[in-house]
Amino acid sequence: MPGFDAPIRELRFLLEDVFRFDEKTAKLPGFEDATLDVVMAILDGAATFAREVLVPINLPGDKESCHFSDGSVRTPHGYKAAYNLYCKNGWPSLASSPEWGGQGLPPSVALMVREFIASGSMAFGMYAGLSQGAYRAILAHGTDELKATYLPKLVDGSWTGTMCLTEPDSGSDLSRLRTRAEPDEQGSYRITGTKIFISGGDHDLTENIVHLVLARLPDAPPGTRGISLFVVPKLIPDSATGEVAPDSDNLVSTGAIEHKMGIRASATAVLNFEGARGWMIGQPNGGLRAMFTMMNSSRIGVAVQSVGVSEISYQNALAYAKERRQGKAPGHCGEQRATPDAIIDHPDVRRALLTMKVLVEGIRALYVESAMLLDVRASQPDSTEGEAAESRLALLTPVLKSFISDCAVQITDLGVQIHGGYGYVHETGMEHLFRDARIVPLYEGTNGIQALDLVTRKIGLEDGRVLDAWLASTDQVIASASNIEPLSHLVSAQRRAVQHLRDATDALRAWSNGNELDQAGAATDYLRLFGLVAMGAVWLRMAEASSAAREREPHLASFHNGKIGAATFYFQRLLPESDWRFDSVMQGARTLMTLGSADF
Repeated sequence: MPGFDAPIRELRFLLEDVFRFDEKTAKLPGFEDATLDVVMAILDGAATFAREVLVPINLPGDKESCHFSDGSVRTPHGYKAAYNLYCKNGWPSLASSPEWGGQGLPPSVALMVREFIASGSMAFGMYAGLSQGAYRAILAHGTDELKATYLPKLVDGSWTGTMCLTEPDSGSDLSRLRTRAEPDEQGSYRITGTKIFISGGDHDLTENIVHLVLARLPDAPPGTRGISLFVVPKLIPDSATGEVAPDSDNLVSTGAIEHKMGIRASATAVLNFEGARGWMIGQPNGGLRAMFTMMNSSRIGVAVQSVGVSEISYQNALAYAKERRQGKAPGHCGEQRATPDAIIDHPDVRRALLTMKVLVEGIRALYVESAMLLDVRASQPDSTEGEAAESRLALLTPVLKSFISDCAVQITDLGVQIHGGYGYVHETGMEHLFRDARIVPLYEGTNGIQALDLVTRKIGLEDGRVLDAWLASTDQVIASASNIEPLSHLVSAQRRAVQHLRDATDALRAWSNGNELDQAGAATDYLRLFGLVAMGAVWLRMAEASSAAREREPHLASFHNGKIGAATFYFQRLLPESDWRFDSVMQGARTLMTLGSADF
């Protein structure tokens, strides 16, 4: 069974030395009490919970999976007790408003805790993961009555939330959505239709589940312009007390649960709404806007999940490589040794481990930096700073979701490979982590769809000014690192990659005027190029921070040497991918469409 030690030292380094948490987030209005010391104490507690409560139930939960019988779902052994402790410890309420029973901490803190939860059990984290999105959607678009009824329960974790978009004939194309919403005499609506692939759609962890459902009004216009959003609880709360009784069923039934490749301890349900009562959130036919409040939150959550499952895979691959002895490593041939060398001494295993290390630490830095933009947006929503943070997050969200989730699959795949045949069997847990990670490029909009969103919408935000401002920030990173002579070769590599991204962006902007085919054909390679450049920027910042910290913290010399060495590996062995990604972008759709469908 995999072990886990939360990367506390890594996060302190990022918050203290790289992103200056105390000088930024802790100076924001409302977050003054969230000092670095407070945050680290919270993370210590989350680390203990993940290690002692979640890791022991993770692998057995995957083997047992969820049970479905007589229309109800039972989670694996230990999950209900773990969830009760999760709520008792206050983890669901970290970033919610005190007005609704929350702790009022910065969103970045809740996301860092979520990383640890995903390391402990990604499947467990799925149940509470969408509740924050439901909370935000109701908070932003719900009536005062809906807020009073649902937010306190979502905040304390006694109810969980879901997001119900997908239908059998309507996946990512929501224009074909068929679920109906008929007004009734009580001021609510009757929801009828079937939703599939609903994460946490049914379970036995909480007394109620709050479904956020997209549906069409009788007079709705066609396409996505005619979609509305509704709160549809599994059990209807009493209008006076807000509590639910077991006999307050709302005609929401579970038709089945999916038998999945991974996250088997998380129930993914087929839900049938058979005239269930629902209450509208937001404006009629304005459901897509309200739902995106939830979806964008969930997409950043996917990035954080990806880091969590990647971290535990890397930790266990590293431990195994140090313990497992096999053969004589190059450089030791001819020496008389009583035992074989540890496989970590073999160059190819080093290559795999360094790739895992560099990607894990890089994607963590990417999400933490973006999470601090969430802090600005939450603290100053109507200010110039808040609006700028919102715009940058809109640009970066498809990159965070897609690039980081693709890295997670690569990292967990390497974790299996380093274990050799042992990685392929269930007992080591490595194949389980790979199977769990494989979902993240798929849900909340597949990565191909995220790439199209990036090239067709996000790079043009505010007439391109948002992307231009982000590129200017990468130039500032380069300029700062240029002052450190040992980093000059890293700076040169990053400068070249940034220029590739600029040139590729110019091509995509030119194609936006009537050349949708080339734009679509280049999308995935462009997103990958963007992610590589973004990771280069955070690795330059980490290398610069470690260069300075190494002198003042000689007791941590090994840690900082590791950072600088990892940065060198990234720029010399991984960032060169940006060269051929750029070449592929510039090809557009050429060669992609040369074969007719019958030619395959």
